[in-house]
Amino acid sequence: MRNESSKILIVGGGFGGLFTALDLSGAGEVTLINDQDHFLFKPMLYEYLSGEVEAWHIAPDCKELLNDQAKFIRDAVTNIDLDSQTVSLETHRETLSYEILVFAPGAVTNYAGVSGAEQFALPFRTIDDANRLRRRMTDALDRVQPDAAPQDTRSALTFAVVGGGASGVELSTKMADLLRDAVKRRALRGEPRVVIVEMADRLVPGMGEEIRKFVEGALDQSRVEAYTDTRVVNVTKDSITLEHQEQRTELSTSAVVWVAGVRPNPLIQHLELETDRRGLLLVERTLQAKGHPNVFTLGDVAFYPDVAPTLAGTAQLALQQAHLCAQNIRAFIDGRELKSKHFAELGEAVSLGTEHAAVLTGGKVIGGPLARQARFAMYTARLPTWHHRLRVGASWFFEGTQPRPLQPLGF
Repeated sequence: MRNESSKILIVGGGFGGLFTALDLSGAGEVTLINDQDHFLFKPMLYEYLSGEVEAWHIAPDCKELLNDQAKFIRDAVTNIDLDSQTVSLETHRETLSYEILVFAPGAVTNYAGVSGAEQFALPFRTIDDANRLRRRMTDALDRVQPDAAPQDTRSALTFAVVGGGASGVELSTKMADLLRDAVKRRALRGEPRVVIVEMADRLVPGMGEEIRKFVEGALDQSRVEAYTDTRVVNVTKDSITLEHQEQRTELSTSAVVWVAGVRPNPLIQHLELETDRRGLLLVERTLQAKGHPNVFTLGDVAFYPDVAPTLAGTAQLALQQAHLCAQNIRAFIDGRELKSKHFAELGEAVSLGTEHAAVLTGGKVIGGPLARQARFAMYTARLPTWHHRLRVGASWFFEGTQPRPLQPLGF
């Protein structure tokens, strides 16, 4: 199979799909399909919510990133036929054929069948989700009268974050800091109330004790209320019902934000491939789908057998897998032996409010404002292309990364 004639089709423009496409430059006729026109650097979506970064920093245009290295199609995939090796799209009439398929569509929010959650809770996975949440917070602030009693301010500014992993901690501390700053700027009496809900008996259960100390300290500093060993029973337009030790409590809320987990993209249902009990595709150590050597799958939809448990479902894993995927596709085209790899934790970086972070690297944890700057530097290095890294790095260095206050609507 000649390099320049190999048709490589990539489904999904997240970390797995985009970085595979970038690494495959010159390997063949590469086409990337994504339902959004941009790539999203999701680890910094919390900073976008707080205004510390701009949309172009973390959501660059796919065509701009790929340049002439690959063709880009913005569309939704409706069907994949492994027998005919074709992919059908929502708006494109003609099906696309491939010789090699990379399947990396990512995951979707998992509401776990909780009553009212899918209808009323806000997801937090996209730029649009962050914009929606910021508008909801601003709208709630606008409804608080200047002379409102402290308890009325607290009631009007009650927000719940469901999911006590790293995402929930990062989101809840950002929200709490933004809301407290807005209350102070508007000279309102009282404080906002942000609660975080986790089913396990502790927050960030996958993290080590050293970094957990910084997390717990940040939650205290941001005055986020933590409910552990607690499950969500029901969500409505303006409330959430919690159950702890068989006792139920209903809280009135301005919004419930759901970051309690994900499930594999429903596109998996179109593939007659072997899955595990969670619905993840089983893949070989070479990232090839079992029984289909020309199909490579990675990221949130794949169960890879040799990976550190803390990496499951993370952007860091998808990024590492993308490099192996591209390497193995080149080997597959050339008829060479494919490689496998053990994927290990490269370090952890958790944003904690608008002024602090905690970073674990080399077995050591640093926290506070210095860690926040280290996190920005770390993520600058992981942006998709050197050109984009230079532009974003210069923007952060010269223009700063201060949060943008929650202004009244209309400002």
